[in-house]
Amino acid sequence: MKTDHAKNIDDYIAAYPADVQEQLQTIRAAIQQAAPNAREAIKYGIPTFTLNGNLVHFGGYKNHIGFYPAPMGIEAFKEETAKYEAGKGTLQFPLDQPLPLDLITRIVKFRVDKNLAKGKKG
Repeated sequence: MKTDHAKNIDDYIAAYPADVQEQLQTIRAAIQQAAPNAREAIKYGIPTFTLNGNLVHFGGYKNHIGFYPAPMGIEAFKEETAKYEAGKGTLQFPLDQPLPLDLITRIVKFRVDKNLAKGKKG
């Protein structure tokens, strides 16, 4: 995928095959619904939502959708996120499985609460 020059999330998603585009749009919609006041951006070369600072990021890869809610967003839901490949602030949702939209929604709402509580501008 040629996403390094994406100017916005629409451009980023358009670079993927149709089936991956559908999953990327689905995760985007879930984030938008959970954080209606967040702004969209491209940061670190991937779709990002900001609200008083970075909220969450996501991105498409060969075999998975990466979701980046920061370490606190994973730690708060440790039992539920344990079944997904994870890094310090990363969850990997396999492309051949349904996205865990309820979990994504709850993580995003958790991150919204944390970001609003810190009151940082961004």
